[in-house]
Amino acid sequence: MGFIIFLFYSNLFMGEYERTGIAQKRNVLWALEDVFTVSNFAIALVTSFIGYIVFEFLRKKF
Repeated sequence: MGFIIFLFYSNLFMGEYERTGIAQKRNVLWALEDVFTVSNFAIALVTSFIGYIVFEFLRKKF
């Protein structure tokens, strides 16, 4: 689950520095504050739990 959460947050952080991302005009601290929110953490936990359940189901089935 930790790896899925890491991938989620790294994807969000990289998205702040895309061509249209506002983080290019602001600093890194702003980007970190924008990425690490309570709602993003809740989404990361729920999706990592779902991913873990699916992965374990497939691992046991095959």
